[in-house]
Amino acid sequence: MDVILLERVEKLGQLGQVVKVKAGYARNFLLPKKKALRATKENLAYFEGQKAQLEARNLELKKEAEVVATKVDGLAVVVVRQAAESGVLYGSVTSRDVADAVTAAGTTISRAQVAIVDPIKTLGLFKVKVVLHPEVSVFVTVNVARSVEEAAVQAQRGGMVVGNDEDEEDDVAEEVEATEEAEA
Repeated sequence: MDVILLERVEKLGQLGQVVKVKAGYARNFLLPKKKALRATKENLAYFEGQKAQLEARNLELKKEAEVVATKVDGLAVVVVRQAAESGVLYGSVTSRDVADAVTAAGTTISRAQVAIVDPIKTLGLFKVKVVLHPEVSVFVTVNVARSVEEAAVQAQRGGMVVGNDEDEEDDVAEEVEATEEAEA
């Protein structure tokens, strides 16, 4: 099926291109989300009339996304979750959790804008892509920890804090105490 793209679609094409896609992809995704129109003579004529308005709207949305991107790019957020001693979470961190953490940090984003490639099921630091506009995306660091203190230690170390033997647990406890003293 041929469709006219009304916005840039990643790995498919740019605004105004006529592309051939599978019927199900067009029917279930592109058309309902108003990302494309069927490529008929009437729709081609309609698109040519609306092209300048669509391009102006796209440019305006891109500028807004770039402003938000400057605030969000490189942001580090903490997500506190329960986990086993081995560092495996009881559940996982979802796009909603990341969106809520970024919103709590001061910039409102929706969960649809968060693109988690691999599920986050362990403690540690993770880079998560946030797509603010089809042409603007940034990365946010998600620090998954059992507590805020542990998150601070993970941020200093640059990785997961999991202690299986008592010596490591003592080291982590000392680092947590040192961090708390430094903050006080």
